[in-house]
Amino acid sequence: MARKASRALTSPWWRGVAALAAGALPALAFPAPAWWWFAYVALVPWILLAASAPTPRRAGLDGWIGGVGFMLAVHHWLLPSLHVFTLLIAALLGLLWWPWGLLVRQLLAGRPSPGRAAAALVVLPSVWLFAELVRSWEGLGGPWGLLGSSQWQVEPALRLVSVGGVWLVSLLIVAVNTVWALLIAVPAARTPAAAGMALTAVAVSAVWVGAPRPERDGTARIALVQAGVFDGEGGAERRFDRQEAQTRALAGRDLDLVVWGESSVGFDLAGRPDLADRIAALSRAVGADILVNVDARRSDRPGIFKSSVLVGPKGPTGERYDKMRLVPFGEYVPARALLGWATSVGKAADEDRIRGGSPVVMPLSDGLTAGPLVCFESAFPDMSRHLTREGARLLLAQSSTSTFQNSWAPAQHASLAAIRAAENGRPMAHATLTGVSAVYGPSGERIGRQLGTDERTAEVYEVPLASGITPYVRIGDWAAHAALAVLAAFCAVEGLRAFRRPQRAGVPGPAHTPRESPVRPAR
Repeated sequence: MARKASRALTSPWWRGVAALAAGALPALAFPAPAWWWFAYVALVPWILLAASAPTPRRAGLDGWIGGVGFMLAVHHWLLPSLHVFTLLIAALLGLLWWPWGLLVRQLLAGRPSPGRAAAALVVLPSVWLFAELVRSWEGLGGPWGLLGSSQWQVEPALRLVSVGGVWLVSLLIVAVNTVWALLIAVPAARTPAAAGMALTAVAVSAVWVGAPRPERDGTARIALVQAGVFDGEGGAERRFDRQEAQTRALAGRDLDLVVWGESSVGFDLAGRPDLADRIAALSRAVGADILVNVDARRSDRPGIFKSSVLVGPKGPTGERYDKMRLVPFGEYVPARALLGWATSVGKAADEDRIRGGSPVVMPLSDGLTAGPLVCFESAFPDMSRHLTREGARLLLAQSSTSTFQNSWAPAQHASLAAIRAAENGRPMAHATLTGVSAVYGPSGERIGRQLGTDERTAEVYEVPLASGITPYVRIGDWAAHAALAVLAAFCAVEGLRAFRRPQRAGVPGPAHTPRESPVRPAR
């Protein structure tokens, strides 16, 4: 069997299939499967495949094809909406793993020395993180499916997140996978591999013991309103009526805030004062402000905005946040003059939404402050970190995901709130139109129950608040910067070696005189 597999991998086609499958394996660590433990071994087949590549070019190709498999597996739920664009985007982003495949072969092929094995333990995680950093740019789709995000329900990993952000956990996962690959395939490198695993365990334990925990500082009672899917003509009006009824039923629950999902209001409140009055009446009835999300053409400015709008007992309070980071194709079409035809083959935006200008921290009652985000903005670590530094005590994400109801997307999206909460030491509520809605405490722990995509309800949560800031909020993306420094140092060393090799080849060696054949003494 092993011989047949080895012969199959000599075929470029079978090797490509193996790389595609190996790259897709880590997706099983994310929701909905949520096999978080699988993340620590999922990269091993991919690493061993690239290490066995006959040439550097083939190793890079294994990295690229594996990257395509990973992108398709994590984002497969986009296929019904983007169709062929999903494949094109996966092919583009998969190129980011070409250098990873090259370095896997360079450091692990054959019988690597202990020095090369030790270098692999820091270089391979760093080049993986480089790929994650590049694709985290919003124009390339944003940081969805970061490897560290798969650990959203693992308490020790969430402690690491509070120190170095999601980036630190991504580095840890790739390092552990590299150790397993060394232990399996490189007997001579088992000593540095075991030492690396031991050091990792010691470091994680030290963080677990020594990292500061959020200091609990009171509670807030918030309600999430999840209306469900309303398609077809009149859907916006029926959705509003449903949310109005659900919110009115919350009267007498002693609430501090009620949160509706993304696009919960399909009309500009300035142009529809009747709707603003109805929401204000709800605020008076429940005794709390209501954060709605307006997806409509503005009456005071040209264009369509997605905006978090706070409404109090007297109407809109003036606190408004306009979404800053828009979903490519979903809310705008990049280079529309060139790619506008995407609207005819998928569910791309017919008209671009307008970007907001700056984040907003909204003051609520009793000194509570909230930092709103809209939809996939909850995937960006820097946005919630900025809100925390600006004084937000409660992080909010208003989302919809109604297009992707029967997929992994709603659960994946909700899980991101746990990572953001742990990074910032602040509770985070993920309120959606259609599920999955969830609330997480300052350490990333889940509060209450999740609202699944089959539920139409309003749920009240007793949310613990916290004071102080985490090391990640204070220091920032130091783990990402360290990874980039490792890559820079590695490139400098390799460049210096490459520069020296020709010089050595050109230096004449010591003169050698031909040896004379030994003369045997005559007998």
